[in-house]
Amino acid sequence: MSGVETLRVGEVDVAFERVGDGPPIVLAHGAGDDHRAWAPQLADLARDFTVIAWDEPGQGRSSDVPEGFGLGDYADCLAALTEAVAGEPAVVGGISWDGTIALELHRRHPDRVRALILADTYAGWRGSLPPVELRDRVDAAARQLDAADSGLPELPPGLFAADPPAETARLASAMAASTRPATLRRQLRAMADADLRDELPRIAVPTLLIWGALDARSPLRVANEFARAIPGAQLLVLEGAGHLSNLERPAAFTAAVRAFCLALPM
Repeated sequence: MSGVETLRVGEVDVAFERVGDGPPIVLAHGAGDDHRAWAPQLADLARDFTVIAWDEPGQGRSSDVPEGFGLGDYADCLAALTEAVAGEPAVVGGISWDGTIALELHRRHPDRVRALILADTYAGWRGSLPPVELRDRVDAAARQLDAADSGLPELPPGLFAADPPAETARLASAMAASTRPATLRRQLRAMADADLRDELPRIAVPTLLIWGALDARSPLRVANEFARAIPGAQLLVLEGAGHLSNLERPAAFTAAVRAFCLALPM
């Protein structure tokens, strides 16, 4: 690793890791995680690319966010990071909540995006979940956050299809323990309200969808909706993987990202 770097964007300090040399890939982790969620991908992809993995505002080593900070602000921060650090349009990859941020980035700043990698994600919870499931998801998350003074006492259900290897379980638990409940509360409101279904057919850049076959939080139904709506999108389903498919099937996930990026037109 090159060590932590920080970019000031408005009122927020955004921390990130930068490794490798080559065309830029910007990776954005899910809610409650940080750059460590991409640990299985960073060193491998750095052989061919400059890989930039952020700690989203309010998480990891990044600073807290001001009141009223919403989905558009996250996307603007990701755009600023891409412009300042990548220096050119980048392949932008987001998993789970940060896939929604990547969609909002494309909506607000399409000139920053060379291609998209969307993994186990949503067009916002309102845009991807039926009303009853949306209500239950919000209620369950709120209960978990109400029980947390700092960090999360336990992992949200459905992240993995099966018991992960011990090292992966320790990583997921460490990220959960360092989560800031205040950040998650803001994100919960943003996720519950977001509906970016209208953006999907407007995507005009190459798009790779990677989904765990056993994802219980963003099921394959959502992946198929994305694949139908995004012109020319490729869908790869990883057997035996749940919601955090990049951690549960890291080799297959990384190989798919590498092949997709190497095949992009210059």
